[in-house]
Amino acid sequence: MESFLIKAAQLIVALAFLVIIHECGHYIFARIFGIKVEKFYLFFNPWFSLVKWKPRQKDRATDAQANEKPSWRDTEYGIGWLPLGGYVKIAGMIDESMDKEQMAQPEKPWEFRAKPAWQRLLVMLGGVMFNFILAIIIYAGIAWHWGSDYIPLQEAYEGMDFVEEARTIGFRNGDIPLKADGKEIDSSTGDFAYVIASASKVDVLRDHRDTVSIAIPENFILKINERGGFMSFRVPAFVGRLQPGGPAAEAGIREGDRIIAVDSTATPAFTELVPALLAKAGR
Repeated sequence: MESFLIKAAQLIVALAFLVIIHECGHYIFARIFGIKVEKFYLFFNPWFSLVKWKPRQKDRATDAQANEKPSWRDTEYGIGWLPLGGYVKIAGMIDESMDKEQMAQPEKPWEFRAKPAWQRLLVMLGGVMFNFILAIIIYAGIAWHWGSDYIPLQEAYEGMDFVEEARTIGFRNGDIPLKADGKEIDSSTGDFAYVIASASKVDVLRDHRDTVSIAIPENFILKINERGGFMSFRVPAFVGRLQPGGPAAEAGIREGDRIIAVDSTATPAFTELVPALLAKAGR
């Protein structure tokens, strides 16, 4: 139950962030073009609001002056109780508020409907534009923080796992591809697996000591395309977390240990570990 509540809270916070950015797009463009924004709400507030705040109208000499020069002080800011989005109520525009009475009154210069078409279009698209900019910023932040990390094939110590079609022509699980048609394989490119599968000869490092050449038959790439690939990095079996007092902990296994064998069966990667454990359990 606690985990569910945490995930629900995380979802609401993430939604709130996206809603605020989206509605800021509408709000900022409306303010740039001198359009009065009557309300700015996070989430919807039918019948009542959780929080609402209206700035004091200081330095606003008269209502007429306020109408001629809309300000951020004209806006009521609040948080609704229904977390299904949010809205800005823009004067002279029918939106989520469905304020038809205002539309029946004479047009005023600070209303949405009094502005040129290109300004109205930018106000309407402002939310989408801000979400698009946010996506670019998030992606740029991810690329800046994590970069484009990749594993050079030469450093894939446990090598690769190969599908049955690849093993049939000579590949073995644990092989490390080095060259394709005499050229070193660059795993930083997204098509390095295609380069290997479409070559006529591939050199691999086997058992960390022998270099073996494997002839690739014609149309081999067509066979593996049906499977969606023919090799993957082998993942060593490390213990990430243990259940306190569980059988593994009582047996002496510790977090951070690497499992290299089950009884006499070597388990250099998860692909060997799972079958070895199932065999030991008699399954």
